[in-house]
Amino acid sequence: MGKFAIRGLWVLIATIFTVFVTQPIGIKLHFMLSLSALAVMLAISTLRLAGIWRHIFLALASMLIIRYIYWRVTETIPDPSQLLDFIPGVMLIAAELYCIGMLGLGLFVNAQPVTRPQAPQLSDQELPTVDVFVPSYNEDQDLVAVTLAAAKALDYPGDKLTVYLLDDGGTDEKIYAADPVAAAKAAARRRSMQTLCAELGVRYLTRQRNLHAKAGNLNNGLANSTGELVVVFDADHVPAREFLRETIGFFGREPKLFLVQTPHFFVNPDPLERNLSTFAKMPSENEMFYGAIQKGLDSWNAAFFCGSAAVLRRTALDEVGGFAGVTITEDCETALELHARGWKSLYVQKPLIAGLQPETFEAFVGQRSRWGQGMMQIFMLKNPLFKRGLSLAQKLCYLSSNLFWWFPFSRLIFMISPLFFILFNLQIYDASPQDFVAYTLTYIAAVLLTQNYLYGRLRWPWISELYEYVQSVYLAGALASAFLNPRAPKFNVTQKGTSLSEDNLSRLALPFYVIFGVLVAATIYTVARYVAEPASRDLLFVVGIWNIFNTVLAGLALGVVSERRERRSVQRLATNRRGELLVQGQPVPVLLMDASIGGLKVKVADLAGQPLSPGRHSALIRVPRSDGEGVFEAPVTISSVRTVEGARLLGLRFSAVGGDRHGLVADVAYGDLAGVRAMRAARHRQRNLVLATLETAIWGIRETARGLFFALFRRTPTPAAVADVEALPRVPAPVSAAEPSEDAAIASPRHEPGLRLEPRLPQAGAFSAA
Repeated sequence: MGKFAIRGLWVLIATIFTVFVTQPIGIKLHFMLSLSALAVMLAISTLRLAGIWRHIFLALASMLIIRYIYWRVTETIPDPSQLLDFIPGVMLIAAELYCIGMLGLGLFVNAQPVTRPQAPQLSDQELPTVDVFVPSYNEDQDLVAVTLAAAKALDYPGDKLTVYLLDDGGTDEKIYAADPVAAAKAAARRRSMQTLCAELGVRYLTRQRNLHAKAGNLNNGLANSTGELVVVFDADHVPAREFLRETIGFFGREPKLFLVQTPHFFVNPDPLERNLSTFAKMPSENEMFYGAIQKGLDSWNAAFFCGSAAVLRRTALDEVGGFAGVTITEDCETALELHARGWKSLYVQKPLIAGLQPETFEAFVGQRSRWGQGMMQIFMLKNPLFKRGLSLAQKLCYLSSNLFWWFPFSRLIFMISPLFFILFNLQIYDASPQDFVAYTLTYIAAVLLTQNYLYGRLRWPWISELYEYVQSVYLAGALASAFLNPRAPKFNVTQKGTSLSEDNLSRLALPFYVIFGVLVAATIYTVARYVAEPASRDLLFVVGIWNIFNTVLAGLALGVVSERRERRSVQRLATNRRGELLVQGQPVPVLLMDASIGGLKVKVADLAGQPLSPGRHSALIRVPRSDGEGVFEAPVTISSVRTVEGARLLGLRFSAVGGDRHGLVADVAYGDLAGVRAMRAARHRQRNLVLATLETAIWGIRETARGLFFALFRRTPTPAAVADVEALPRVPAPVSAAEPSEDAAIASPRHEPGLRLEPRLPQAGAFSAA
């Protein structure tokens, strides 16, 4: 269908809608028209119709939602003279209008999502030079090593590819810190990382001071490199071999292209997925963003940099002085500045990296607080609505991304609003039960159908509400502080690669139990009032159902903060590669079944009857490289032996540190991410709304019971038992008079001194200023 026909359809719908909204139709007629619209929407959704039907669906949804707004604003707000009713009533309608506004922005963003074809394939002579930056702060060395080895093994001409470790954990500021223990730790980290980079053929780069966190670290990389394109991988984001071949070609076709962003895919569950046991079957939280929203943003030239798994053009970064460092979300801020200058971005939906998510609820909340505060900073300091150079569509897209993070305020208002009537008999929603059914229930049905139609394969019903609630309890205060003082937030590093040795309650659990207790008490009181007050039963029934929904959500949250143990700090990825195991000098063919940073699981048909004792037998594993250029060799210790269906399964633990070990893991586990992509696709299943709602209710009962059990029989861990979220140091190290002050660096974050260290190990005092 052509653009003019689509626009004509929307004009017709807008005309019909204007008549529908402004006419004083009765409640029965409104209800019948709403049911008819819902029936058409349900048919379109059930039959999964697209094309023109998508526009009809969205038009009908828009009509119902805006009709609800009209009714809600004109007929249900309490009398301003009754302040006790009016103030919470206005709070509630403000929360509703926020959600409806976000839904409208979401419909706009995702009106015509783009799916990009494969990148043009360039000959080796046509390929530009590429610098790969792996910024690091306090990550485990083995974690960083696998990412570096995979980056070094990317399918790209070696003379055009340079990999840098940007080590912010070994800066001069940290090495010469006043705390001798911290200083010694930083010096040891620098030495070990230098050794690692020398083994892998990677360039080590650090700097004098930890200014501007990740943005400053990346800018130091820019100042000490020359590649035409820059690739950024977080230290825990391991790329597939084809990453560059799937992205670089787009830059040759579009000279104003500054960014090609790819999805972030995670091989471990986040705390909600792990504690609720949903990782294997439910789409991850970020799937809606990377599977739908970024595709929608791409259609408006508004897909933005997500901090990792992306390729950027150096000349574009040079034009804006490097990576932006005013806010703590340097990625979105940088994209905003470049879009405002007329540069273009592009999104490739294919997952090309495998990363890690925060393992503990505490680290998860810390990460989301940083994201939310950074988006609040952008809204306050660089409001996209007033940003010159952006198109109207780009302004709306960035506004949608910024305002999304205001959800804690509306979510908490929805949680407490029923209590105003139940506990204090306040009339904050002036409507009869009949009005509620005709307007509110049809509006809720329209929203649920719309969400399921647009995002059902990527987000199960009610899961957004759960994720928002468990974050809101702590994010509300963090966002309020950023709103009041947008220059105050500091960059916090998210701890990953940790493990929990036993079941325990999160240290952040207490508020969730308090809220759950209040909601349960309110439910009991609702029943008591229902029995004692026959005249109020209709309203008590409606408000009581609302409160029960909130109670189920709060019960699910108890399961989220009841942390299941996860002894494995590294993730195993399935593989199907052949190799050879040398045991006591005897070569034995093996099939590699999975691999991780720590070791391998292999399957052997026969070991000539040799008795093997776990922990006592050493061996050598050999695996052909996927590029056909030789083999990887790594010493291993046999850690377990068992027989399954006539075959012997061996658990192998790496017994020495070396370049081949990390290169082997990078090549075997991460070189081909087809298995990871298949796992991701298998979780993209749309669910029936009614069945999903019933299952969520049962799920809530189960997790409430588990949460109460944890409260009685599981203790909260001490601070040393789990990794905490650590902020970058703010205490400046001694500097020379020639070194720029922090104020000067803020004005021009790109230009700060750095230290350039080549793969060879320099002697003491051999560091030279770049």
